[in-house]
This record gives sequence, structure tokens and C-alpha cells, in this order.
Amino acid sequence: MTHSSPTVLRLALRLADPDIADALAERLRPALLAALSDRFGLPEETVEAVTGPGGAALRAALDTEPEAFLIRAAETGDPVIARALWGARYRTAPQRTQRARDLPDLLAVILRAADPTDPRWEDEAGLVPLLQEEATGVELLPALTGPFPQLISSALVQLAALLPLPVALDSCIALAQLAGGEGLLAFADGVERAPDFDLGRPELLDLMRAAAADADPEAFLRERRPAGEWTALAPVRALLLIRNGVSSVARPAGLDWELVRREHARRPFETEPPHRRGYPRTNQLLQLVKWEGCPDGLVMECLRDEPRTTTRLAAGLPFEALVGPEAAAGKVPFDEALGRGIRTGRLPVDRVLAEVTPATEVLSALPYDHEPTRKALAGLLDRLGTDPVNWLTCYARTGRARGSVAELIDDAASAGSSRKRSTTWPHPLEAVFPATPPEASRAAFLGLFQCASEEAQIAVVPHFDPRAVQHLLVHGDPAPAVRDAVIAAHGVSAQAAQAASASLSPDKLAYLLDLDEPQVDANLFFHCGIDQRERERMLAGRLRGGGTRAVPEELLHVLREAHLSHYRHWLIAGLESGDLGVARTIVERLKLRIPAARLRLLVAVWERGGPDAVREILAMDRLPVTLRRQTEKLLDVPDGLDRLRARRAAAEDPAKLLAFLNKAPGYDGDQPHKLTGEGIPVPWPDLIAAHRSGTLAPGAAEDLAKLADCPRELLLALLPSIPELGRSHLSWPQLALRRGTLAPEDVLTHAAPARQGLSHLLRLLNASDRQAHQPAVRPADRQKLRTRAAALTAEHLGSDPEAWAVCLQLLPTFAGTLTELFATAAAIVRPPA
Repeated sequence: MTHSSPTVLRLALRLADPDIADALAERLRPALLAALSDRFGLPEETVEAVTGPGGAALRAALDTEPEAFLIRAAETGDPVIARALWGARYRTAPQRTQRARDLPDLLAVILRAADPTDPRWEDEAGLVPLLQEEATGVELLPALTGPFPQLISSALVQLAALLPLPVALDSCIALAQLAGGEGLLAFADGVERAPDFDLGRPELLDLMRAAAADADPEAFLRERRPAGEWTALAPVRALLLIRNGVSSVARPAGLDWELVRREHARRPFETEPPHRRGYPRTNQLLQLVKWEGCPDGLVMECLRDEPRTTTRLAAGLPFEALVGPEAAAGKVPFDEALGRGIRTGRLPVDRVLAEVTPATEVLSALPYDHEPTRKALAGLLDRLGTDPVNWLTCYARTGRARGSVAELIDDAASAGSSRKRSTTWPHPLEAVFPATPPEASRAAFLGLFQCASEEAQIAVVPHFDPRAVQHLLVHGDPAPAVRDAVIAAHGVSAQAAQAASASLSPDKLAYLLDLDEPQVDANLFFHCGIDQRERERMLAGRLRGGGTRAVPEELLHVLREAHLSHYRHWLIAGLESGDLGVARTIVERLKLRIPAARLRLLVAVWERGGPDAVREILAMDRLPVTLRRQTEKLLDVPDGLDRLRARRAAAEDPAKLLAFLNKAPGYDGDQPHKLTGEGIPVPWPDLIAAHRSGTLAPGAAEDLAKLADCPRELLLALLPSIPELGRSHLSWPQLALRRGTLAPEDVLTHAAPARQGLSHLLRLLNASDRQAHQPAVRPADRQKLRTRAAALTAEHLGSDPEAWAVCLQLLPTFAGTLTELFATAAAIVRPPA
């Protein structure tokens, strides 16, 4: 059993019926205790003490979240278990340490359950002396009101200066309850005598002495404790974490911001210098402004110290931050603040448009997908109307406008101004290839323009420069009527400029493809990640609207300019085009490595252009001499084309392709990709037959299995030798499972050895979309697999825990499939008569 992982044990117990699972868990107690010890970071004897007897308890513990189990252990009140829980915090496994540290209530639960009369808490190996020696800072917070006076004293010494007064008084009250006035006095005297002790609160020592002199010390302290303040532990813990420079603290429930403000006035949350060279400084106040509801005064104080970071991290900025001196100095990045604030309603959009400056930065940062924002801006833009001069003037003044958006629009709409008005686009620029996003005043104007009425847009777009046209068509979303007005005014060049982008929506791409315009197609081919089938169509001269044409020079130019290290497949898309210009470009630029690829090109050229076109290709002197001579002999004979086709078929004979694939296979799927990269279809039926006969090299078969179109039949044939599961998600079984070519049940019933098949199934079921860069297995498939596995185990292993145990013992070394493993385990336990 030492080779069965916790994951496998858990899976076995889930597949078995509950009664069988309980018996099996008891049968596997040593292995389960080891697994649970590792899971919870506790000694096996501690786990056993917490879970208690019986297989059901062990099985339940295996499915218990670690945090819940640790809290349950703390609730036992057992000092030995409590000592083990604290020790688990410092074990070497990072996940264990983090797990314990993420349980801030653990010590509080331990102390609430503790019986202080049990001497084991305070003996040499007990938890109390260990806490006095090891625990520091926030860790000791629950001890402030715990049942052990010595822990209260230790916690007060470390934390008093950072605590709100009510919390410190609660600790003094707890000390008075346990040790009376003598305990208070002893603590005060001890602090004053120790030169290294400084509570940072002289008034607290005075109160303790006064309480010790009173007839009822506890009542004396309670009278001076402000009622209702800092009564919950979570806000106090969060406060201490921030004081200690923790950079990410969750906002606690029940936080009273007025109390926080008073604590800041008493002891300001500071900006600490870096504790080590190369580390950032710690701004304690910055942690508070991340929390929703942080008072505006604290946000503004933090903004004055760190305007850019505060703008980026604050849960919300007050309007004052956008019009204050920091904003005027350009230290408040609007793109971080405006969208978030307007969407949440904290920043009223009307005031933003009317008061925040400068207009360019405001316009660039507005959330244009927010309908109230678009509506407010459209209302202002009505002043510009449909007069192109107003709009051109608005754009010309946008870059230098220091006022608000409303002031910019009013200024542009005012015909009586003495300032020069623009009748043409200022500083016009040509479109760029590839298209780039708009910046500065162009980005501001594009956002503003798209909130205008359709009538205004149609009136103004004829006056755009080519760059603005490109920005509108690529990065904007003009209505069809506006787009038609753009094309009517600027012609095909506008569509060609739009096509020079890799980020076109499917609708925009379909619109451009349907044009069948040479320059548009060329830009789509070069700049847009279109499908390979679309490239093949373009290079064959087939039009989307029907019919064919000679491949235009614009597309040929793209082929001549393509970078072969990255875009060799662009040229391969034209291998069977037959167009003479395409063929000449391919032969001129590529060294076709497979004879069948060269013959495919020549046959296509002959079929489309006749023998004279083939002569032109041969005359380029770029093909092998033997191929040229053999082909030249065929050009003047009546059946020359048929004979060339026959030679192509012979070159594509599966036996020859098999020999090619068997040549040095296994290097990142190199050979199959060389084949498909030359446009040669894979002869799957013949390769499947070769695999069955043993003539296909194993490495070549595995490389073929990685291809997206590898048939299920070959994948099933490979499963009996499923590879070891590595760290990569790119092994052929994982790729096939995620593509759906293989079903999880195929692995269950065909994959061998069983251990490796199970590893692949577990990887599939546990992987996320982000990890695998592929769609994760569907919940329905996951449930189907579990149902099928449960049925198989029930059929073979039945209700015999011994059969299940034997199955797990055989798993690490069993050579057959998982299904065969179940049957073998059953046969061992229940041999046939």
C-alpha cells in the first residue's frame, strides 16, 4: 500500500458503496492515516485521536477540508493535540504552513476549549511555554483574553502600543479576573523594572495600578472601558496586520470607520521605509483605502502621499481627488479612476464632464460601454450639431484644451469666438500598416465622436483624414449607414486600411472578405490571422461571390514579403492553386522538401495553365534536375498530364510516406509536421494498418497521435502502450482527451499499464482551462466516467473489501488495463472453482 497515492485512495473510497467503503477504509487504516497526516500536517497519532475509531470516520476525514479538520481538532480541548496543531504551523511543506497561518481563529478555538487546571498545558512540553517562546505579534491576539495569565502578559507586552484602548482594557480585565489586583500590580511593576519593555501606553499602567488599589479591580476597569467599541476580534486583527506592514489584508466584517479614524489620529498609519534594499516601502494607510467605504479624508491623505498608487488601488476616489492639486499636476491617472468610479456611481458623470480637466485625458478614460456616460456625452454633443466645422474645430482644440469636456464642446460650438476655426482636418496623416490604436487627442476624439448622433457622424466622416478613418473602422463600431458614408467618401482605400488589423471582429472580417477586393484581401492575408482555408481560396483565385480570377499582384507581393521562418504555411496554402504567379513565387522562395509536394504544384499548374505554364516553372531552374528532365519529356506528349498525375500518385504512395515518417521520428512531432507542412494529406488508413503490422515506428505513431485530425482508430490502437504522464499537457493522450477524439472511458478500458492510464484520467479530471490551454472535460463526461468506473468496480470487486485492497496493491505494477486490474483482483480473492 505504500505506493498508492492519497488521490487513488480517495477515488477508491468514493467508487465503492458506503458500507464497503467503510470496511475498506478500516482495512487500509495505516495507509489512510499516512495520507491524512500528510494532508493535515499533523502526526498520525494526532489524526487518529481526532478522527476516532472506525472506517467511516477515516473516510469522512479524507473528504474534510483541512481548515475544518484543524478547527475540529482544536475544539477537543486536548493539550497534546493543541501542541501538535501549533507545531504544524512550522512544518517544512509550504502548503501546510500557509494552511495553518490562514486560520487566524485556530489559537482562539484552542484557548476557548482549554481547561487551565490541566497541568499539561503549562508543563515543559506544553503549549503555553511554547507560545511564550515562539508566538509573536498578531499570533498572540487571542491570548489577550485567554485563560492563562502568563500568556495575557506576554501578549500585552508585545501588542499594547498597537491596540485600541478598549482592547487593551479587555485584556486587563481578563488578567484581573484570573489573577486579581495582585496580578495587575505585578504586571505593572514588571514592565517598569524591565528596561526593554515599553508598552507605549503609560496611561495603561496607571489604570492597572489604580484598579489594583480598588476594592473591585474588574469593575473599576469595566467602568472605564468605552462600551461598544472594538468588541469583535476580526477588525482588531486586521488593524494589527496593517500596523505590521502586511500588504494584503481582507476587509473585516463589522468594521467601524469612525473607530479606525480615531486610531489613525492616535497613532497614524505610516509609510514605512523598505526593510531591505530593493524592497518597496510599506504604506500602511494604502491598505485601508483598498477597502470599500474608506472615508474620503483618509483617501485624500493617502493620495497626497502616493497619488498614482492610491488612484490605482483605492476602492473609490472622492470627486475632490479629480479636481485637486494632485490631479492638476497630472499625478492622478484618470484611466485608473474614472471608469471604476463612474460605473459604481461614486463619481457623477455630469460633474466629471463639467468640472474635471483636461478634456483629452477625461475623454480617453471615460467608460464608453456605460450607457449613462454615452447619454450624458451625447447631450453635450448636440451643441455641435451636424456642422463639420464645429467638429473639426473641436478636434483641433482637443489636444491643447485645458478645460473640461463641456468647456471644450462649448468652445468648439461657439461661432462668435475670435479664435481660428478649422474647415479641414488639422495635420492629416495617412493610414498605417499594420493598424495601430489611436492615442492622445485622436483616441479622445474617437470616443467622443462615437457618442454623436448618426446624422452628425455621416455629415462629418467625409472630412476625416486617412488615419482617423482607419481608427474609426478598426477600433470603433460605426453603424452600417456611417460605414457606408465612410466608404462613399474615402473609397476602397478605407477598407484596405481597415483590413490591416489582427483584431477584427468576426462580423468585420466577414464584411471585408465578401468584398473580394485585391488590396483588402492582401492586407487580410498579411495582417489578419485568417483561416488557412481562406488563404487557400485567395491563392486559388476563387471569389467569395462566385467565380475565379487570376491571383492579383497585391497578393503575390504579400507572398514575396512573407517571413519564411514564421509564415511558410502562407506559401504552402498556394501549393495546389495552379495560378502561375503563385507557383512561381512558391518555387522561387521555398525549397520543397518532399517530392510529392513538387509534383502537386506542377500538376496544379498544368491543369490550370497548360504545358506552357509548366515550362515557365521549369525554366526557373529551382527544381531538382531529374524532376525537370522527367517533366520536360511529358510536356509534348498527349497523355503527359495523366502521366504526371500518375507520378504524383506514386510519390504519395503510403509506403513512401511511411518510410518518410519512420525517419528519425519522435523529435517534437517533426516528421508528421514536415509532411503536413508541405500540404501532403496523411494516409491515415494505411498508417493505421502499418501500426497494426508493426511497420510504423512507435515514435512516429506517437507524433501522429498529436495531430488534430488523428483518427480515433489509431488513438485506440496506441492506448495499450500509453506513455508516462509528465508535467506537460501536450502528451498525445491529454490532447486527444481534450479534443474529444478519445473519451475517458476509452482510457478506463483500453489504456495500459493501469497506473499510467489512471494518472491520465486524474490529470484530465483535475486540470483547469487555464492550465491546459484547452477546454476542460465537461461535467457530464466527468459524471459519466465516475458512473462507468463505479459500475466496473461493483461488477468485479463487489462488496469484498479484500478485493478492493488487493486491487490497490496491484495497481503500481499491473501491466494491463484498469478493467483487467479489477478482474484480476477479484480472481485473486475469489478464484474460480
